[in-house]
Amino acid sequence: FLGVLLHQLTGSSVYDAVGSILVGILLGIVALVLIDRNGRFLVGQETDPAIQRLAIDLLLESDRIERVSYLHLEYVGANRVFLVAAVDLPGDDTETHVAVELRRLEREIERDEHVERAVLTLAVPGEPSL
Repeated sequence: FLGVLLHQLTGSSVYDAVGSILVGILLGIVALVLIDRNGRFLVGQETDPAIQRLAIDLLLESDRIERVSYLHLEYVGANRVFLVAAVDLPGDDTETHVAVELRRLEREIERDEHVERAVLTLAVPGEPSL
C-alpha cells in the first residue's frame, strides 16, 4: 500500500516496484515456513518427550492397565494426536475378553479432546516398561 501511495504522490514508479518486490519476498518466506511445517505433518511429526510422558501417565491412571511397553504419538492436526501403545492388562483373561477390554480402553482414551484415534495392543512379556 505504501509503495502505491508514494507512487501516486511522487509520480516515481520506483516506490511501487520496491513495494511489489517486498511483498514477493514476504510471500516467499511465508511459503517456506508453511512448506516446512506441513512437510513435518505429512511424514508424521512425533510429539515431544513431555507430551509422551503425559500420555504414559494418562494410560497408567487406568486401573485396567498395569504397564506400557511401547508408545507412539503422532500429530494429526492442531493439538490432536494419533496414539499407538502396547499395554499389559492385569490377569489372564481369554482372547475375547482381552479384545473387548482393549477396545473399551481405546474408546475411553479417545474421549480426550486431544486424541483423534487410539490403538492399543498387548505388550510382550519381558519387554521393558516405559
